[in-house]
Amino acid sequence: MTIGIDVSSLFGEMVMCSATSDIVLKKMCYLYVGNYAKVNPDLALLTINFLQRDCKDDDPMIRGLALRSLCSLRVANLVEYLVGPLGSGLKDSNSYVRMVAVTGVLKLYRISASTCTDADFPATLKHLMLNDRDTQVVANCLSALQEILTSEASSLEEASREREALLSKPVVYYLLNRIKEFNEWAQCLILELVSKYVPSDSNEIFDIMNLLEDRLQHANGAVVLATTKVFLHLTLSMTDVHQQVYERIKAPLLTLVSSGSPEQSYAVLSHLHLLVMRAPFVFSADYKYFYCQYNEPSYVKKLKLEMLTAVANESNTYEIVTELCEYVANVDIPIARESIRAVGKIALQQYDVNAIVDRLLQFLEMEKDYVTAEALVLVKDLLRKYPQWSHDCIAVVGSISSKNIQEPKAKAALIWMLGEYSQDMQDAPYILESLVENWDDEPSAEVRLHLLTAVMKCFFKRPPETQKALGAALAVGLADFHQDVHDRALFYYRLLQYNVSVAERVVNPPKQAVSVFADTQSSEVKDRIFDEFNSLSVIYQKPSYMFTDKEHRGPFEFSDELGNLSIGVESADTVVPAQQVEANDKDLLLSTSVEEETRVVSNNGSAYSAPSYGGSIGSLVPQAPLESALSNPSIPGPAPQSSSPFDDLFGLGLPTASASPITPAAPSPPPLQLKSKAVLDPGTFQQKWRQLPISISQEISVSPQGVAALTSPQVLLRHMQNHSIHSIASGGQAPNFKIFFFAQKQEEPSNFLVECIINTASAKAQVKVKADDQSSSQAFSSLFQSALANFGMP
Repeated sequence: MTIGIDVSSLFGEMVMCSATSDIVLKKMCYLYVGNYAKVNPDLALLTINFLQRDCKDDDPMIRGLALRSLCSLRVANLVEYLVGPLGSGLKDSNSYVRMVAVTGVLKLYRISASTCTDADFPATLKHLMLNDRDTQVVANCLSALQEILTSEASSLEEASREREALLSKPVVYYLLNRIKEFNEWAQCLILELVSKYVPSDSNEIFDIMNLLEDRLQHANGAVVLATTKVFLHLTLSMTDVHQQVYERIKAPLLTLVSSGSPEQSYAVLSHLHLLVMRAPFVFSADYKYFYCQYNEPSYVKKLKLEMLTAVANESNTYEIVTELCEYVANVDIPIARESIRAVGKIALQQYDVNAIVDRLLQFLEMEKDYVTAEALVLVKDLLRKYPQWSHDCIAVVGSISSKNIQEPKAKAALIWMLGEYSQDMQDAPYILESLVENWDDEPSAEVRLHLLTAVMKCFFKRPPETQKALGAALAVGLADFHQDVHDRALFYYRLLQYNVSVAERVVNPPKQAVSVFADTQSSEVKDRIFDEFNSLSVIYQKPSYMFTDKEHRGPFEFSDELGNLSIGVESADTVVPAQQVEANDKDLLLSTSVEEETRVVSNNGSAYSAPSYGGSIGSLVPQAPLESALSNPSIPGPAPQSSSPFDDLFGLGLPTASASPITPAAPSPPPLQLKSKAVLDPGTFQQKWRQLPISISQEISVSPQGVAALTSPQVLLRHMQNHSIHSIASGGQAPNFKIFFFAQKQEEPSNFLVECIINTASAKAQVKVKADDQSSSQAFSSLFQSALANFGMP
């Protein structure tokens, strides 16, 4: 049975074997019966007699094992046979049997809640909890009662009152007075209950804290953290005492960090990190506890680096930065990167940054690509906050070749500095011009966006040297397949057409130093995490509803297909680009020729082609310096040629193509009909999704009414089902939702598969369509787009 062989045919013989007096053999019989009873409820009926008989055995161990096996059958039509043995078990003279019976009551409640409440088992559990001599029985009663009453409280007022009674002073004090008798697990359970208790006055608070003082010295980390939670929650309304609590709990937690396993250290460090973020001054003198040890795993080191950043202040900054600089040479590249980021974060939150800036500039001179890349990003942020350091930084940055920078964020930072400080960097226009010439070789849309803006800024500061680069940048930007790049290039083009002086004020306004950088987490989220102290919320650094509620977690069936969509606070602005093909589907990657043929139509949603500039901006701006351009806002020049009459809708003043001779209209194909009750199993969907190529990839706008109506994926699923488009998997949370749809033709077994990623913040939907019949993909896409456009409409 353990290795997966079906031996259910021996069920009758095994029932007979259970009559043995050998307790080891009897346990094996119970294991066999419990395993096959769930699969075959009819056979389970054969086991009732011998299990009930064993529940009355003279040996308490056999009574307990039989009762546990009886309650583990989990067959709904056998619940009537559980009530009698459970009632006897709760009154048994042996504590092991009572302990098993208490757990059995909870199992019975999960099978049939009405049977459990009708037998008045909750009241029996409460009586046992307050009167039983055995602490394990008391702990099991408390755990079972909390679960039963919490479930019942939503529908029964009496259950709600009973749940509140668990938090009454007599119950809490009774448990606290016996807390030393309980094992670690039970102590944590009681402490969790006490953390929800509301004392009547400050004297009661101090009584509880004095009673639990020695729990902070416990060897078990879970007990220490649970006690810490009680202390913190009891003193939230007492500011002075709350700060004293931080001082009191600091030593036990730091001891746990240095004495436990790496996993325990990480769990305690995560809670310390939360406390450090709330009161960094309390831990500022203990920064050396957060220095990284050579033999620690990377996840512990990373958390320690975050804590060093948080506790840094005027008195310890020099020592912390010196330590962090040692980690930059670490063989662990991710830790080296995190160390550089930590130095940058400290620089952004301190006032005297002379030594820190010098250290960062030294990083730029190290011959390591990843060090240079991280340092460039930080130098950019430093210049935004401390513009006075521009001269020293630019002197070093100017010597870095853009060809040696491969990471998109680093290249974008370098390009930003080239545009922002082009007047101080002699070669800036020529570096930007070479980057524009290699536009098609740049895969990152972020870099291309920064390049467009940097060329514009450089043009207003050094117009004669940048005219050619600006014309070329706008030309390739207008033809770019990425919608954001295309839109920004079009915006700059129209802005220059309208008025050059206005364009300068928009693109290159006077800069003010950035005083505060946005935090990734709101104070509300941090408070919610603090309320869930001593739970996984602190480890994940997000409230529990974000990883427990199905609405946020999403019932994803295809983890490898949905892995690109991150659900969490940190990734709230992340949307998977429509052009990205899954890494798993390497056979579906478009070849270069196919990309060139489809890039404009599939991504811009039209057949628009950019005007040709011939490598010069002569048709866009006059060949005079900026002063003459400002005095003459109008920008004359020959109109670019167009390949489509649709081009003039963009307001570029482009001539329309000559009218074609009228030809008889071809007969229109019959409209596509979809099957209203289509069925497709998840396995087939996943197989087809891997095999079929992408027919259509496009971006669709979602109406404001649709954005307002999209509170959860289920709302959209019902709407699309009315249009015979069905969902097979969905998930996400605002602003990102990801849904897989399918539809089938009415008359033939032909499937359409859709991946739809909706971002409510931008009101855009990235849609990919795959089809068995490629010829009808466009017709289906029109139906899908029409259905999505009507979402939220009355």
